[in-house]
Amino acid sequence: MMDKKKGAITARIQAIEEEMSAPDFWNNKEKAQEVIKELNELKAKAAEVGKYDKGNAIITIFSGAGGDDAEDFSRILHEMYIKYIERQGWEFTLLYKNENNHGGYRNITFEINGKNAYGMLKNESGVHRLVRKSPFSAKKLRHTSFSMVEVIPKIEKKEIDIDPVDLKVEFARSSGPGGQNVNKRETAVRLSHIPTGISVHAESGRTQEQNREEALEILKGKLFLYEKNVQEKEEAGLHVSKTTEAEWGNQIRSYVLHPYQMVKDHRSGVEIRDTDAVLLEGELDKFISAEINL
Repeated sequence: MMDKKKGAITARIQAIEEEMSAPDFWNNKEKAQEVIKELNELKAKAAEVGKYDKGNAIITIFSGAGGDDAEDFSRILHEMYIKYIERQGWEFTLLYKNENNHGGYRNITFEINGKNAYGMLKNESGVHRLVRKSPFSAKKLRHTSFSMVEVIPKIEKKEIDIDPVDLKVEFARSSGPGGQNVNKRETAVRLSHIPTGISVHAESGRTQEQNREEALEILKGKLFLYEKNVQEKEEAGLHVSKTTEAEWGNQIRSYVLHPYQMVKDHRSGVEIRDTDAVLLEGELDKFISAEINL
């Protein structure tokens, strides 16, 4: 199944090709050449839409305001996605984590290797909302937490060029796996793309060079989505901000554990009352199937 944008492009291509088959198509040469130009542009767009859907994905989960509760929610989401990944028979690799003292995450990045991983997971991007009795409140008060999920495609080195002048490279001690030798040296890498302000981290490799290459691949995925967002907003006549700050305005899904139990996707309307199946077992199939048509 194709998404709405590709469907609209395909329908327009078919309409133009039918128009070109008419006997009088070339009577107005100027108009005919404009139509052919539009056809070529649409075919180029169609090739780009869904270009990376069959490949691997990289997910980053960011905690919103809410301290320990929000960071614990990011941990819950991470574990939910890992369960889903395992059920699909895919593999995953931790790339970076910023962990608090309670096992929660301020942010965490991991790569998913599997057929159609990006295509299936890309619409999980957005703000997720959790409502529950807070385990960090002595009075067990109800608390609402927010985390943002960002899904980007894994992009090969040759596909997007970044001018080295536009990059700021910083090194730090790795906090991730790799043994004592990793932690003694500054192997973790932070790359910042100066024109857009986008920054990424990688620390799973044993050397600076490995982490720099991994960070560069993550950055290329983020720049791909950034450029796509800019293009879509310009086509819609909207103002494009140069900042890359997360937009927390609209939640795509709510996970309510108190006073009732339900997981609801606000875009597709899909509701599941078995919250344990979703959060603990990673049963996201109904949500992801509905997302294909978004």
